[in-house]
Amino acid sequence: MTAKQRKPRVSRNPELIRGVGRYSRSRMYHKRGLWAIKAKNGGVFPRHEPKPVETKAPEKPPKFYPADDVKKPLINKRKPKPTKLRASITPGTVLIVLAGRFKGKRVVFLKQLSSGLLLITGPFKINGVPLRRVNQSYVIATSTKIDISSVNVEKFDDKYFAKQVEKKRKKGEGEFFEAEKEDKNLLPQEKKDDQITVDAALMKSIDGVLDLKAYLAARFSLKAGMKPHELVF
Repeated sequence: MTAKQRKPRVSRNPELIRGVGRYSRSRMYHKRGLWAIKAKNGGVFPRHEPKPVETKAPEKPPKFYPADDVKKPLINKRKPKPTKLRASITPGTVLIVLAGRFKGKRVVFLKQLSSGLLLITGPFKINGVPLRRVNQSYVIATSTKIDISSVNVEKFDDKYFAKQVEKKRKKGEGEFFEAEKEDKNLLPQEKKDDQITVDAALMKSIDGVLDLKAYLAARFSLKAGMKPHELVF
């Protein structure tokens, strides 16, 4: 039955005039069958207990406003998606860094971390690029590949590169001058050993390819007359 064929709803007690029904209250009591419902429940209409409503006490607003503006952190409702790795970047691919401290250096790609960043190394022994992370937007993949099957990179993740934040405490006059002498950017010995281990495994593969060591040591740059769109890396 369609909406056009449906009959309009008709009231059981049509109005004679506005506000005055045709049947009385007692007539409607029998017409609606309320007497049967009452007789079925022992002469009393059934009652349903209302559902308990949890009411929280309203929080009182503070008596005074804070003197400084308190910044509230924004809630990030976005679900992070894993970064898709470019098809041209595979473990062992030689990349060219386009920005940052090591701009123009050729590096070896080791693996992609959970954050989507790429784990690369120079190796450090050849061109001075240590184990570090880089965004794939700032690299060019070349056709040169190195066998890195002997390199163990399981221990390297995003936590490995996190900076250690030390708690600030008040220093005495003697400690203050001693702290100035210390190098703040001193690399832990453990990370130095990891760099040596990775470089040693990589150097075995690099030494086996002719002129590969000189290729990694050379810095990439564009010269006059070179057309970037025609270059084959």
